[in-house]
Amino acid sequence: MKAMILAAGRGERMRPLTDHTPKPLLMAGGKPLIVHHLERLARAGFRDLVINHAHLGERIETALGDGSRWGVRIAYSPEATALETGGGIFRALPLLGPEPFLVVNGDVWTDLDFSLLTLVAGKLAHLILVDNPPHHPRGDFHLAGGLVRAEPPLTVQAQDQDGQSASRPPMRAAARPVQRKADDRPPATPPATSGAGLARDIPVEAGPRLTFSGIGIYHPDLFRDCQPGAFPLAPLLRAAMAAGRVTGQHYPGLWLDIGTPQRLSDLDALLRQGFDSLETSDSGAWT
Repeated sequence: MKAMILAAGRGERMRPLTDHTPKPLLMAGGKPLIVHHLERLARAGFRDLVINHAHLGERIETALGDGSRWGVRIAYSPEATALETGGGIFRALPLLGPEPFLVVNGDVWTDLDFSLLTLVAGKLAHLILVDNPPHHPRGDFHLAGGLVRAEPPLTVQAQDQDGQSASRPPMRAAARPVQRKADDRPPATPPATSGAGLARDIPVEAGPRLTFSGIGIYHPDLFRDCQPGAFPLAPLLRAAMAAGRVTGQHYPGLWLDIGTPQRLSDLDALLRQGFDSLETSDSGAWT
């Protein structure tokens, strides 16, 4: 599998640091932010990487070269002006090839083991979701039965014992029917309770909203109907979610969004205190 590091952002919230240094080359723990990704991807077995860039992009190419220093091969996807996430990935598709590929935002830091990530056959995306950070308390998406939803699913359609389920997504073992209080009104449309093969609605408990980590695996077909130019990724993901074609996983390990000078300083302090050793640890269980 190939991997892409998104490195084309201007880093407006990082100014004045990014006036003369591209955001991926800002230092944390004695090395550029993007180098942390290169090292972790190399350890996970990734060999072919694509990096897009725009603002001061030539400095990224000069600093990283062909990637041989880290045991990887880097291909660059330069953008005259930043194309946003969706447009940047679409432009890089010829470099990424016809198979699913990993995408990592260049301005996050994590101890996630990228080798654990896969895309289920027939799905268009697999997203890594994390606990909501203080600066983003409302989160982005729900995770229910292994599927990522823009909004929590209220019900899924099932069949009586002699019928086949038509649209029920896979459910986690911990999922359970929504509990109603004694004085709650019954559902407006009672579920069917008799007759072979009759459909009935079953309430599903969705998990809380979680934050999209900026890390995911995508199938090129997610971008099938796109045209060249600048466009966001979120609308494509939401459409695929509505079709039940986006899976996800909650990662409770270390993840930091390095979006401001203060957060960059916090990461630098964390790494200099010895947390850099976590890059080779197995911290953070999967759920």
